[in-house]
Amino acid sequence: MIYMKANLGYHKADHMTGMKGMPEGPATETVADAVDGNWVDSLAPAATRPWLRLSRADRPIGTWLLLLPCWWGLALAIVMTGEARLSDLWIAVGCGIGAFLMRGAGCTWNDITDRNIDGQVARTRSRPIPSGQATVRGAMIWLVAQALIAFGILLTFNGAAIALGIAALLPVAIYPFAKRFTWWPQVFLGLAFNWGALLAWTAHTGSLGWPAVVLYVSGIAWTLFYDTIYAHQDVEDDALIGVKSTARLFGDQSPRWLRGFLIMTVMLMGLAVILAARDRSVLSLVVALGGPWAMGWHLAMQLGRFDPEDGSGLIRLFRSNQIAGLLPLPFFAVAALL
Repeated sequence: MIYMKANLGYHKADHMTGMKGMPEGPATETVADAVDGNWVDSLAPAATRPWLRLSRADRPIGTWLLLLPCWWGLALAIVMTGEARLSDLWIAVGCGIGAFLMRGAGCTWNDITDRNIDGQVARTRSRPIPSGQATVRGAMIWLVAQALIAFGILLTFNGAAIALGIAALLPVAIYPFAKRFTWWPQVFLGLAFNWGALLAWTAHTGSLGWPAVVLYVSGIAWTLFYDTIYAHQDVEDDALIGVKSTARLFGDQSPRWLRGFLIMTVMLMGLAVILAARDRSVLSLVVALGGPWAMGWHLAMQLGRFDPEDGSGLIRLFRSNQIAGLLPLPFFAVAALL
C-alpha cells in the first residue's frame, strides 16, 4: 500500500509476450521501495529478478512478519506440553520456508490485482508488472508455482494443520481488495499474516486450543500497530486515488489508537501465555510472561519515535518490528525448559 508523490518515470518493456507469458528479456530496474543493497539486485541472476521482486524477496521484513507468529504458536505449544520433539524442528523450518513462499505468493497476487493502480503511482510503477518486467500471465504462473511448493510443505504436517493451512487462503485472497471497501484493511492483513500462530500450534499439539486463538488475536492487534505506522507514509496519495487505510481514518488521533493496539497486543499475548502455562511451574509462567513484556517495551519505543511527517523514520519503525516480534521467543524457549 505504499505510494509516493514524486513523479518518477518508468520504462515499459517492448516485448511482453515471451514463452509461457514471460518477458523475452529480463528487466534489471530496481524497485523503488526495495532495501538498498538487497541480495536480489546484487546477487540474483538477472533472469530471476522480476519474479523475486514480485515475491518481495528484496524486502524481507514481510516474510519475518508472517513467520514470527508461527514461531510464537509453536513455542507456546511447547511451553504448554512441556515436550519439545524432533518434529518441532521441522515445523519451525517448514514454517520458515512456507512463510517465504506464501508471502511471495500473496504479494504476487496483490500485484496482479493492483496492476491498474500501481501503474498510476510513481513508487509502484517500478514494480515488475507495470514496469514490463513481468506479464500478468507470467505472474499467475509464478503465483501457482510458489503456492504448490508451499502446499507440498504443508502436507508434511498433521491433518488438522493441513486443514488450517488451506483455510488460510481465504483471508490471503481477500486482503488485496480490502482497501477498496473498508477503512480497516489492516484487519484483513492481520487475519492473513497471523494465521501461522494457529497452524504451528496445531502442528505441534494436533488440535486448536484457546491459547493459540488468543495469541492469534494478539497478532492481529500487532499488525494494526505496525501497518498503521506503515500506511502513514501514503495518506495523501491514498486519498488522491481513493485507497482506504487506518492511517487515513485515524489521522491526528493515530498515536492514541497506536497506544491502544500496543496495549491489546501485550495484554492478549500475556493472556495466551497464562492459558498455555497455567499448569506449568510458577517460574515457567513468570519467565514466559517476560515475552509480551519485552515486546511491549519495544512497541512503546516505536510509539515514542512515531512522527507521521517523517517518511524514512516511518519505514525504519515498521522494519524494526522484526526485532519486536523476535523478543518473546527467548522467553518462551527458556520457559519451556523450566
